[in-house]
Amino acid sequence: MKTTTVEVPAKARVSVVIPALDEEATIAEVVRAVPGDIAGEVIVVDNGSRDRTVQRAREAGARVVRESRRGYGSACQAGVRACAPECEIVVFLDGDGSDCPELLVKLVDPIINGTHDFVISSRLRGRREPGSMYFTQVIAGYAAGLLVRLLYGVAYTDMGPFRAIRRTALEGLDMREMSYGWPLEMQMSAGKAGLRILELPMDYRRRAGGKSKVSGTLRGTVLAGTRILITAARVALER
Repeated sequence: MKTTTVEVPAKARVSVVIPALDEEATIAEVVRAVPGDIAGEVIVVDNGSRDRTVQRAREAGARVVRESRRGYGSACQAGVRACAPECEIVVFLDGDGSDCPELLVKLVDPIINGTHDFVISSRLRGRREPGSMYFTQVIAGYAAGLLVRLLYGVAYTDMGPFRAIRRTALEGLDMREMSYGWPLEMQMSAGKAGLRILELPMDYRRRAGGKSKVSGTLRGTVLAGTRILITAARVALER
């Protein structure tokens, strides 16, 4: 049976949120790579950059909002709050050039077509550039997927940052994690809430510039791992 893709009737239905911290080397290229015929707006959330991230993002056409509270989750939440009132789908992606914004349509089409509420990219199932992921990231993705499968019967293989979700569905998840555990909280809460979830293989590249705040340092890896474990325990134990 042939599937007909529903066209986006109004670009502002899709808002792209990009959390950013010291990403001046890559942010402009990432913003420009977002398909303008699909996304109505690109919101870069500056989480305390000390370089020219804000300037570069604005020059590339993004709307910049600032979030003084440090944390990946804090930045994502600020981006959601800043979305246009008519926004129906929120897309998250990283600002370091590792995600592929040109593939945005693959994430939003299942939501637009009404078959799914939450679509997440899997870097492990897609094509990865050599060196684009650390071994610890691969293990963490599989471990998180196993946990969610055991608890809620949802099959994940990754915690890919490139993801799209229906705005009303996201608002119903009552997201509270303000740090590195945000992606896992979203995935666990979506499974618990019974959302229609789809994981798609997605290409993934080495970061195009700058330094990773998580996997690039031992301290970042330990902190992220700790927050992810705390988040997993909290969400699993919540009624």
